[in-house]
Amino acid sequence: MNRDAVLIIGAGLMGSGIASRAALAGHKTVLYDIDDARTQSGKQSALDCIEELLLHELVSYSDAERARHLIDTESNLENACESAEYVIEAIIEDLGVKQELFAKLDELLPPEVLLLSNTSGLRITDIAGKMKNYPERALTAHFWFPGHLVPLVEVVIGEKSDPKHADTIKELLLLWGKAPVIVKRDLPGQLANRILQSVIREAVSIVEIGLCDAEDVDTAIKMGMGIRLPVWGPLEHVDAVGLDLCRNVQATVLADICAEKHPSKLFDEKVASGDLGAKSGRGFYDWSVKSMPNLADKRNRFIIEALKFHKAEEKADKYN
Repeated sequence: MNRDAVLIIGAGLMGSGIASRAALAGHKTVLYDIDDARTQSGKQSALDCIEELLLHELVSYSDAERARHLIDTESNLENACESAEYVIEAIIEDLGVKQELFAKLDELLPPEVLLLSNTSGLRITDIAGKMKNYPERALTAHFWFPGHLVPLVEVVIGEKSDPKHADTIKELLLLWGKAPVIVKRDLPGQLANRILQSVIREAVSIVEIGLCDAEDVDTAIKMGMGIRLPVWGPLEHVDAVGLDLCRNVQATVLADICAEKHPSKLFDEKVASGDLGAKSGRGFYDWSVKSMPNLADKRNRFIIEALKFHKAEEKADKYN
């Protein structure tokens, strides 16, 4: 059998989104999970992702139609591996479970098949820790949620990974219409999560010290830095205003910014009281009066408009 398929292990929200992008790029795509009900549900989610992209004219009708027929399902891992050219794992964020899976894949698959984890926080070095044959083929490929919309994929080189494989995956993902970045060291949080967690840490600290409430923190980020970040990165901002000015601002501000190495006590208090966020009905907000589905829909619509803008800019750059 030819090895010409992308095998996605895990048919949940992330796996189905990734499967839609693989199929849209023209790959035979096998969506694997532990039973047929999960794989069929995941396939339907992947088809819904394709439909959303088509509805907003982010993909062509012909590409969408082709992609619909390229997604297959499988609930037997050995069978799923038979045609795999690339494997992307998107299962539960549990180190032991991922280690066992990668060790089994290492036994089942020839060395040229690259094994990628969609882990959002675990180190690929640790995930590949029980691979006995070819640990150099294991890397992280962290797709950001929603995987069919957000372009970023962090490709992380583990301590035993062959760096040339990162270049191979980056080129592959560029063909998928993604925006891959190569992370050269295997540190907790990879790249973008390290930045996000520093923002969350300061945002929680601001609420905790009473500087302002949660809604004003979110408004300040969404209507200030956040609205320009899609085209104006923080280091571009530094170069725009001048390193001398930024250095002077840091000299004034950094000493008073939260540098806590442990989760906020405010987190501990809310978790202890059962205020876990939208899933429990209350976190920093009261979700009995605020709708998470509505907010998620607004998020997706904003991302879609940003993608349309970038697509138009790429087209303009091409002809200028």
